[in-house]
Amino acid sequence: MDNLKINGDRLWASLMELAEIGATEKGGVCRLALTDLDREGRDLFVRWCEEAGCSVTVDQVGNIFARRAGRSPDRAPVMTGSHLDSQPTGGKFDGAYGVLAGLELIRTLNDYGYETDAPIEVVAWTNEEGSRFAPAMMASGAFGGVFDLDFVLSRTDPDGKTFGEELARIGYAGKEAVGEHAVGAYLEAHIEQGPILEAEKKTVGVVTGAQGQRWYEITVTGMEAHAGPTPMHRRRDALVGASRMVDKVNRIGLAHQPNACSTVGMLDVSPNSRNTIPGRVFFTVDFRHPVEETLAQMDADLRAACESIAGEIGLEVDLQQIWHFPATPFDPRCVAAVRESAEAGGFEHMDIVSGAGHDACYVAQVAPTGMIFVPCEDGISHNEIENAEPGDLAAGCQTLLDAMVRLSAAD
Repeated sequence: MDNLKINGDRLWASLMELAEIGATEKGGVCRLALTDLDREGRDLFVRWCEEAGCSVTVDQVGNIFARRAGRSPDRAPVMTGSHLDSQPTGGKFDGAYGVLAGLELIRTLNDYGYETDAPIEVVAWTNEEGSRFAPAMMASGAFGGVFDLDFVLSRTDPDGKTFGEELARIGYAGKEAVGEHAVGAYLEAHIEQGPILEAEKKTVGVVTGAQGQRWYEITVTGMEAHAGPTPMHRRRDALVGASRMVDKVNRIGLAHQPNACSTVGMLDVSPNSRNTIPGRVFFTVDFRHPVEETLAQMDADLRAACESIAGEIGLEVDLQQIWHFPATPFDPRCVAAVRESAEAGGFEHMDIVSGAGHDACYVAQVAPTGMIFVPCEDGISHNEIENAEPGDLAAGCQTLLDAMVRLSAAD
């Protein structure tokens, strides 16, 4: 195992070739889930896997599994992967790095003629981002038993097209029953999407778990009225109420430091006319914290604040929590395998908690799971200027290879 060395140049070249599919002017990618561009990315990945000698299967929600056989074919595979879909203004590495790092380790095993005990698999999960079909991570969630098949297939995009229709249209509505694909252990390599590793001058992040998250959709309803004749004290201005709620969201995050994050990412004002008092405002809230009890307190604070503000102005408020997954600790054996592999490779490393949600969070519901982080420039992600150093990506891939081989050899 000490002689197995990944080809960092090959990994980089594959990432750059994939990034040509959906390339944007600023150097990023737009490859939304189940679009024609997503199909092109999937087709390229499948071709590469088949060229590497893998057998490929697809399940009912479009998850792609590429298997390299092992000495013990009856053992559940040791799996790695991530996703190929992107944000509308996404970067080259978010998701794609984890998928192609898995492909690179299979290519490396082929180069050396190395036979693992358990089979090795690379998976590309469908719709991790949730930017076209909400919520995020639906397909890995279905795999982990969190969402049922009908729920996933019935989700619609802003144009009213369903997940199931679009999955069939691009040719990736597979036959394998979702969630029935055996997995012995799962590791996911990913750029950090934050600034900690870069600031601490560490090459590898040993991810011990992921923050819990709650997503909300909130609609505030007041009364549309003329901006001139309506006195200030007689107004039921939905935007004024929503603005106060948005400020409260930020204050809730600040009140639960050092680890809380709170974000309003979408805001829609109706009728959106300069001389009409807004009668309706829709906005979203994203709460995150690594301690479930604190996340629950943030939830309670939000509900109380929205009710109080609405009452003061005479508004109606409809608050819907549309997504929640609890803080997720990762498997100690998988975490140890990553740490030992980083040390064996001579890479500077540190333990870290993921601030973002990943497919690994749902896979952890059904299999021992861990993650590997590598730095990204200035911690920037979900942005076309997202960047990572080839050497850091290679170090993460080398750590992944070593850890996968360790887990494959385990009893």
